Amino acid sequence: MFRHTLSQFEQHVVTIHPGEFYATREDEIVSTVLGSCVAVGLFDTSSGIGGLNHFMLPGAMEKDALIVDPNARYGMYAMELLINELMKLGVRRASLRAKVFGGGSVLRLPEGAAAKIPRSNVEFAFEYLREESIPVLASDVGGHQARKIFFFPRTGRVLLKRLRGQLVAAVEREEESYLEGIRSGPHEGPVTMFR
Repeated sequence: MFRHTLSQFEQHVVTIHPGEFYATREDEIVSTVLGSCVAVGLFDTSSGIGGLNHFMLPGAMEKDALIVDPNARYGMYAMELLINELMKLGVRRASLRAKVFGGGSVLRLPEGAAAKIPRSNVEFAFEYLREESIPVLASDVGGHQARKIFFFPRTGRVLLKRLRGQLVAAVEREEESYLEGIRSGPHEGPVTMFR
């Protein structure tokens, strides 16, 4: 994650990568690039607090089977981390609204696996939000293109650009490398969930 400025925006831009999340009450923009990964933007317009995560694999929906990792690479943990951080900043859980992005089939994997990762990520995101009674106000998921998003946490506004050509190849390389890192290391451990 890094903070920078872009000439087309007045606000600072915080860029997150796979396995990261960011929550804020400041007037900032959170940006990420998505291929098969999914990003969920959560926000509360009444408090002006919001955030975004970026996860690579869904993980388990059962909270007692939660895959714990030091970052937000698994969807279940990414959602819990983001929600808990938003609540620390003062959001009431019942006030949260969501927008969901990503899940494009951009990885060059065997046919069945190539479709399974993005589809599982998208299905997980919508199922989680439905189970938690968090309304989804907008989404742009699936397909075969990578996406770059700029999320405005105070309002929930999103600017989205579909990526093509060499930019997609760069997203694919980053995701393949990240996926290999997930597969090669141990990432499970105990966790206590609270509300």
